[in-house]
Amino acid sequence: MRAALSGEDFGDAARRLHYLGYVSRAAAQMIAEHRSGLDALANVKFATEEKWRELAALQARARVDREKLLREQRERRRLLERVAGEVRAARKRIQVLLADESRLSRLVEEIGKVLATRPGAGYVPGKMRVERAAESGADDSSPFSRLKGRLRLPVRGDLAGRYGQARAEGAAPAKGLFIRAPEGETVRAVAAGRVVYADWMRGFGNLLIVDHGENFLTVYGNNESLLKQTGDPVKLGEALATVGASGGNEETGLYFELRREGRPFDPLGWVKLK
Repeated sequence: MRAALSGEDFGDAARRLHYLGYVSRAAAQMIAEHRSGLDALANVKFATEEKWRELAALQARARVDREKLLREQRERRRLLERVAGEVRAARKRIQVLLADESRLSRLVEEIGKVLATRPGAGYVPGKMRVERAAESGADDSSPFSRLKGRLRLPVRGDLAGRYGQARAEGAAPAKGLFIRAPEGETVRAVAAGRVVYADWMRGFGNLLIVDHGENFLTVYGNNESLLKQTGDPVKLGEALATVGASGGNEETGLYFELRREGRPFDPLGWVKLK
């Protein structure tokens, strides 16, 4: 109607309307494509945000794993340091044990030399009053070499350490017995003899050594107190000392050795056990 009232040419108006239809359809297509692009962009944005969230979660897990790994590394380092310290302490203990045993061996060797040069210094069977000991089947006049299998252990208790038993890697096997017993329990002589050493020694605490003649010695260590002095004669079953932990042991008990010519041997082969 506007075209008719304006006096314009209907053909020209129709052509323009036709062109406007092209333009309108093209604009609609562009708008649709734009909207599609916006939808695709929104999808990309959502996917990107999802990827960022996944990446943030991965980073958080990575931090947790890294912190866990660092804690494990610190714990492993502390464990290695503790193990290294224990190894150093064990080596030091082994060195101390070896030094203590060497000191005792030298002492026994010196005692043997003294007894060899002074025949009257040691115990000679037959010179002491004979006293029968029915519970052991031996008496004070019996030579020590004839008492094998008839001796009694010097104290009542539990056999916690045996001769030849391994104590620590690198350390020499035990050269005697460790009899676990209550503190203050009486330690008795396994046979008649004479005390040739009664003093404190590192590693063995209050130590007492008895000479039984024929180059036999008995060693009593880790005592709380000594009841005899060097040179005192002792009878079978007589009290020599009381049980303690003076040698540095964690538990109370008696360390006991048998030696002949300075060399230790297994006391269990000589004692009569119930």
